[in-house]
This record gives sequence, structure tokens and C-alpha cells, in this order.
Amino acid sequence: MLSIGEVGRIVQQLDQPVRLCVLLMYGGGLRLMECLTLRVKDVDVERREIVIRAGKGDKDRRVPLAVTAIGVLRRRFAELRRGWYRDYRTGVRSTGLTPALERKYPNASRDWLWSYLFPAARTFADPAGERRRHHLHETVVQRAVVAAGRAAGITKRVTCQAFRHSFATHLLESGADIRTIQELLGHSDVRTTMIYTHVMNRGALGVTSPADRL
Repeated sequence: MLSIGEVGRIVQQLDQPVRLCVLLMYGGGLRLMECLTLRVKDVDVERREIVIRAGKGDKDRRVPLAVTAIGVLRRRFAELRRGWYRDYRTGVRSTGLTPALERKYPNASRDWLWSYLFPAARTFADPAGERRRHHLHETVVQRAVVAAGRAAGITKRVTCQAFRHSFATHLLESGADIRTIQELLGHSDVRTTMIYTHVMNRGALGVTSPADRL
């Protein structure tokens, strides 16, 4: 688990778009692939929330969008819109849509709202000959995060999953309810979430003893 200061030092070492990806993972407890497969329509800046579609266990959930990420996101949307328009004009489509969804929404793969928040730099031809653009590959983020951890002088093992763990632990430390954290993380069983109370060394219930206030 990383401290808040360590997360900040790592973020400072990162360039875009990996920096934004880390802000979203730490700010909302996202898994790496949940972050990379986000589409424009899944991020609601006005409501300050992100919708995770078909996460682990094929469940949707809502998580907070950090205020510190909003300015970066607005600039990101403007940049992506220009790239999407070039793709639209040249017939490039998004990936990751099921056949059923493509039948229901035939133009979704070319729709701005369905485009990836973290698109890959290159396109490819699918088996049908359609030119497609996938999302950023996970190894791009993983390698950048490891390198940023080294550059920041972090002696702990730094991985993308560490940001999700830190999100949960820091929420507990600030007094958040374990059931709320369970919902935000998308855990089906609260016992999975309870591990964070042990990480904090605060006992199985994740509370502070009243005797410690004497």
C-alpha cells in the first residue's frame, strides 16, 4: 500500500495519458483494465462520477471522479474529439462492442460517446477488413508506473493495483464505512473488502478503540 505522499510523487513523474489513468485508478479505486476500457460516455464530469461497465463479475458500478482530475479530463476530451473526428472521416471504428450491441446500435463503433478515453496510437484491420482503434495496451501503463516509482525513489513494489489498494485503505483511514468501500470496489463479498482493515493494523472491524482517545 502506498501513502498519499508516495502516490503524489509517482503522479508527478508521469506524462499524459498515463498520469490521468493513475489519477482515475487512485481517485476511484479502478482496476487497470476498467480504466483503460472507459469510454467517453462513462465519465460524467458534472456529476463527478464514473460508471464502470461490466466490471469483475459482470456488474456495473459507480465510483467518484476526483476533482483534481476534472481539468485534465476537459483538456483530454478536447484532444480526443479532434482525434475521433479524424477517425470518423476515415472510417475507423472502436473495438470492444459485442455483436448484439453492434446490431442494436449499428453506429456505436463510430460514435464519439462510445470512443475510448485512452485510445491506442495505432489502428488495425479486423478480420472483416474494417479499420479499428483499440484502447491503450495495459503494458504501456504498467511499465510507466514502475519507472515512475523508481524515479520517485519509492522503495516499495509499485504496481497499478497498488493505487486501488491505496484508494480503499485511505478511505478507511478517513472514516468511510466498510460497506460503502465494498460497493465502490465492486466486491461481491464484504470479507474481501475486510482485508484492508488488516492492512491498516486496526483490527478486523477497522475502527479505532475508544481507549485510544483517553
